[in-house]
Amino acid sequence: MRRLVYIPIIHTEVDMGSLSEDVRNEFLARYGKSKWLEHLRLISQLWDTIRKRLLAMPLDYARTKLYQDGLPVCGKESDIVQELAGMGSRNHMLLMELVEKGAAIIGTEDPNLLLEEHRKIKAIIAEPGARGGKGRLDAFRSNSNGLLAKRDEFIAKRISDTLEEGETGVLFIGAMHKVEKRLPKDIKVIYLT
Repeated sequence: MRRLVYIPIIHTEVDMGSLSEDVRNEFLARYGKSKWLEHLRLISQLWDTIRKRLLAMPLDYARTKLYQDGLPVCGKESDIVQELAGMGSRNHMLLMELVEKGAAIIGTEDPNLLLEEHRKIKAIIAEPGARGGKGRLDAFRSNSNGLLAKRDEFIAKRISDTLEEGETGVLFIGAMHKVEKRLPKDIKVIYLT
């Protein structure tokens, strides 16, 4: 049997890379500094909980593969994870901890789809005065539904193609994704609770 531990996540500022400043400014303009600080505190608590629960699972790390939202198939996956972990990404620090235990990092996403999404986000953010706050979020959601489905399809196929019989995958995936609906039936999905 193939198993997949499915972990819905919320990205930290570090995880957003070049978009982090725009996202932070948008949030601050909409909700204010106190809500921003509360948001950061809640995300930190979420990562504490994810780490604690995942490390408590009886995983055979030598037979565990790690899949990460936003990690392209590119041959430099470990370098990317190490760099983001070094910048303070809780998500990527946990990936490195699992690698140290024997798990393997697997490139998860189509780089072309990631670039397309990045361009769309930048275009929406750059629109002068057309939208603010919720309007930009709504614009992104309406413009990205088809793209998100393509990304989910690629991720599901990537997991299916790389996860062998008797192995466990761990998927860290943004909450808007629906990868689990596209996985083959022989992969048992276990939600981290």
